[in-house]
Amino acid sequence: MSTAGSPLLARLIGHPIATDVSIVGPDGVAGGAGTYGAIGARARALAARLRGARPTLAGARVAFLLPPSRAWVDALLAILLAGGTAVPLSPLHGAHELEHLLSDSAPETLIVARELLPRLERYRDGRTVIIAEDPRPTVTLHDAEVSAEAPALILYTSGTTGKPKGAVLSHGGVAATLASLEEAWRWQRSDRLLHTLPLHHTHGVIVALLGALWAGACTHLVPFEAERVWELFAESTVFMGVPTMYVRLMEALRAADEPTRDRWTSGARGLRLCTSGSAALSPSLHRAFAQATGVEIVERYGMTEIGMALSNPYGGERVPGSVGVELPGVAIDVVDEQGRAVPVEEAGELRVRSPQLFSGYHGDRAATEAAYDEQARFRTGDVAVRDARGYVRLLGRASSDILKSGGYKLSALEIEELLREHPSIGEVAVIGVPDETWGDRVCACVVLRSGESLELEALREWCKDRMATYKVPRELRVLASLPRNPMGKVQKKLLL
Repeated sequence: MSTAGSPLLARLIGHPIATDVSIVGPDGVAGGAGTYGAIGARARALAARLRGARPTLAGARVAFLLPPSRAWVDALLAILLAGGTAVPLSPLHGAHELEHLLSDSAPETLIVARELLPRLERYRDGRTVIIAEDPRPTVTLHDAEVSAEAPALILYTSGTTGKPKGAVLSHGGVAATLASLEEAWRWQRSDRLLHTLPLHHTHGVIVALLGALWAGACTHLVPFEAERVWELFAESTVFMGVPTMYVRLMEALRAADEPTRDRWTSGARGLRLCTSGSAALSPSLHRAFAQATGVEIVERYGMTEIGMALSNPYGGERVPGSVGVELPGVAIDVVDEQGRAVPVEEAGELRVRSPQLFSGYHGDRAATEAAYDEQARFRTGDVAVRDARGYVRLLGRASSDILKSGGYKLSALEIEELLREHPSIGEVAVIGVPDETWGDRVCACVVLRSGESLELEALREWCKDRMATYKVPRELRVLASLPRNPMGKVQKKLLL
């Protein structure tokens, strides 16, 4: 059998040059094990093991807990080839998170790295467990029949505003995302992706890893360490990060001696594409990275449920603070509370139509139905403004970043960007604390730069000439760190 029924597998497994290197592990060694041909062969062998005597795993879910590695890629492709639905777990997940994900997805099979087996010991009952490192006999089977509509993955939402929900992504939907990004970002077989993202969210799994595999490019999987990433920029053409990573990169650059800074920034000038997503990138950080490296970060916007919807253009103007324009095949609307389009430069909720949209939340029909409006547009819950050129600027999540204080609607993201200019503030998150007088009391939660101190009255005095009085924080909390999820998003619900 061929993989023709699935547009996703047809590209991921059908790479024409079997000897091209697809995956380089954290050790930096490519070798024959990392070629497209070798990975395809290993994935087919594992797929046969997963299926056993069954013609397909259609309807079955397989969870896997592996570190970022060639074995991770083998497992994902094997599950897809067998016709099953892949549920990626992460070594970053705590016991409570694993409990929720495994209870919700109810996989029949677990694939796990030997060193991570104790993490899943309590979930083994009634499930087949495959140790990734165990030798596998070479078995030749026809691939399972897989349609474009078949579920490929269940990826869990970040859970920044509630309990993570399992978004079911189809083969066709993922393929639509990858095709759109290939066109927009001009992926090439000659690209070398420096991959430092976690492998359990859309950003790391689909946008980065599968984006490179779709194009036939090479991926170097590396844990994020700012100094090492700077060194590896010289060997890379593509880097995809989150704002926290760019913050750490700039901190490392400032701390380095002059010869090291020169070497790092010179090496980075060979990058043809740097992207940022999963959280808002401040315009000041965008400008600082561009000034240091000559590389302008491409900001984009997507969600687990919608794939990628917006991106600053690869070949056109990249606007700091904007997530760009519609990607190929995507249609967006900025609407009021009644679902009616608002005028240019007016704030409203962002809603999306696209062939990339998810199939639904696993086991939750009510939540799936509530996610769409009467025009079949996905309700993102993000408040945005679109300008006359079509560029979109996010004001934040309606549930956590839009504050209602003293009769005004405020964007926490805009206030945060202004506060980042304060010389004592290293990191900041603005929240609305319930208040009988103000509704939401503007509260700045800050991490100070080393050796700095800050009092509320001094901050308010500094803000007075920089923002409207109703935006000035009325409360200041100085913290050792901001609570973030693995993708770098601040978990504001933990600050309330």
